[in-house]
Amino acid sequence: MAHQNFVPGIASQDLKNDVELTISAKNLLNKDVLSKSDPMCVVYVQHLDHSWVEHGRTEQIHNTLNPEYTTKILIGYRFEELQKLKFKIYDIDSKSTVLDKHDFLGEAECSLGEIVSSRNFVTTLHHPKNKYTGQLCIKAEEIGSLKEDVELLFSAEGFKKSGILSKPDPFLAIYKESTLVHRTPFIKDNCNPEWPSFVLPMRFLRTKDEKSVPLMLQCWNWNGDGSHKLIGEVQVTTQEILSAPKTFSLSDKKTGKSVGKLSLHESKVRKTHTFLDYVSGGTQINCTIAIDFTASNGTPSMPTSLHYMGPTPNLYEQALLSVVTIIQDYDSDKHFPVLGFGAKVPPNGNLSHEFFVNLSANPHCFGVGGVIEAYRRCLPLIQLYGPTNFSPVINHVARFAAAHSNGDNYFVLLILTDGEISDFPETKQVIYFPRQFISASHLPMSIIIVGIGPANFSSMKELDSDNGRLTADGRSAVRDIVQFVSFRDFLHQADSSRASIELASALLAEVPNQLVAFMKLKKLTPKMPF
Repeated sequence: MAHQNFVPGIASQDLKNDVELTISAKNLLNKDVLSKSDPMCVVYVQHLDHSWVEHGRTEQIHNTLNPEYTTKILIGYRFEELQKLKFKIYDIDSKSTVLDKHDFLGEAECSLGEIVSSRNFVTTLHHPKNKYTGQLCIKAEEIGSLKEDVELLFSAEGFKKSGILSKPDPFLAIYKESTLVHRTPFIKDNCNPEWPSFVLPMRFLRTKDEKSVPLMLQCWNWNGDGSHKLIGEVQVTTQEILSAPKTFSLSDKKTGKSVGKLSLHESKVRKTHTFLDYVSGGTQINCTIAIDFTASNGTPSMPTSLHYMGPTPNLYEQALLSVVTIIQDYDSDKHFPVLGFGAKVPPNGNLSHEFFVNLSANPHCFGVGGVIEAYRRCLPLIQLYGPTNFSPVINHVARFAAAHSNGDNYFVLLILTDGEISDFPETKQVIYFPRQFISASHLPMSIIIVGIGPANFSSMKELDSDNGRLTADGRSAVRDIVQFVSFRDFLHQADSSRASIELASALLAEVPNQLVAFMKLKKLTPKMPF
């Protein structure tokens, strides 16, 4: 009997399996004098030209030489390719995102094949100045078939005081097969803690083949120096976790005596959906482009200008080509609105921060070729001026996103700029913390920003809140919708096309997750594909 997936005469498509890497380390170097290191792991992949490109980062864990990271690294696995990975661990000493400003603790190189073929992959970390710098431990798990989330609500009672006058600061940790999958925040001074509800992917609580696996629930007393003390633990199964309400007896690990009760009040299972579920169901990706025409770019007729039209594409054109070429495949009509800001425009020479680059009544340009053509025709007809205001073009796209928020459309605003934002407070407000209208973070939209040239882009990095959601006036952003990349970080490539490929990859990496986060926020499910 022929296999149902056997189709003679064609090449098989999409043989990539997504795997999730869980990372931990042991016996790291201690670079701090009065405390322990605060390690973070950075993961790199090797490209075809043998260059290393950052793929992801774990969270930073304070005061420990034996970190167990909860941030998972998602990577596509292909059996037929040698996929080299590099893991670098740093002791994070400040809020700077520049890795050279932190202490390097060690690194390891291996292939993804080595990791997935080993049940528990362990390798030695290397440091140029230290002989032994600890071990790196990695577990890989294939994902894709377990498209469910579980919302859990726990509390505990009966914990003893941690001292004569002090109560414990308990937190809950959940392990699957000795791998940490979740850690709650600690509840200060409480013998009967009630933790906030949290949501875990079902794959954290079971495997692809086993519906019920052993799980370890541990309650710890948090300590600021990292020396947390185990209060008690209980071994349960996935089946028990999914059968709330349940009450478990916590036992002392050494004596076996009861030290309190752990109560699971709710475990709500709900179906989840992927980016591909939405786009295959008909969700359109609509890209709007905004180009910086401020005077700091330089006079376009001069070779030193970032807008100079020479024999080869300038950086603005390279960025447009790299991103629009990819994103146009998700737009059915391939018509892109192209906006400009920071210039005086015809016929009256009025300053505008929201004009149509094709200088017509309709801002749409067809395909990447139409975008480039409109950009080139516009330059001789306008006067570069300033300042660099982002909020008008963001509001422009937000108005359309607000009118199409039923899940059929998702909007991406690509901003190309050469300098710092002049209206940063207004931009921050319109994205995350509006005073009157709904913020862009509540809408079906993402903002991707390309920094062109040598300027300082520190405010862009603040908008790109990779290290946690932005806060202002006591409020937190609903979700992160901004991704910033400086083009100069990719210009070490001798091949400009390779730089453009890497730029597009870095820029668009977060858009799928941002789309899914919006759909989940609004409880929108994919439409059935035709």
